[in-house]
Amino acid sequence: MIKEFQKFIMRGNVLDLAVAVIIGGAFGKIVSSLVNDLLMPPIGLMLGGVNFSDLAITLKEAVVENGEVIADAVSVRYGVFLQTVIDFLLVAFAIFMVIKAYNSMKKKEEEAPAAPPAPSAEETLLTEIRDLLKQQNG
Repeated sequence: MIKEFQKFIMRGNVLDLAVAVIIGGAFGKIVSSLVNDLLMPPIGLMLGGVNFSDLAITLKEAVVENGEVIADAVSVRYGVFLQTVIDFLLVAFAIFMVIKAYNSMKKKEEEAPAAPPAPSAEETLLTEIRDLLKQQNG
């Protein structure tokens, strides 16, 4: 059973998938930072200083007695949801651009003309015969 598991893990597809998941996680962090740290502050400023993460609808206020929170507030944090949707859209767009560039490079590679195949021995012999006949008749 251990050998079967080792064989399964060592297959190329599983290793490729593991690498893709790890790189995808790191790429997701980069895009999240891009959105949170570079894109959202100017967008929030244009909208009048709105921080999307702070947007929420409070359904029930927090209960506080003697400066101590007895019950937390209940709220719908739609700003966090908007932030997550924007993150997703940017990740999807970035992946789209990478795949588009990859396909473009692959297409150029396929369009490159291949060298003509070398003539076979028969073709070479027939070419020599043709040239000899031209010399005799010419």
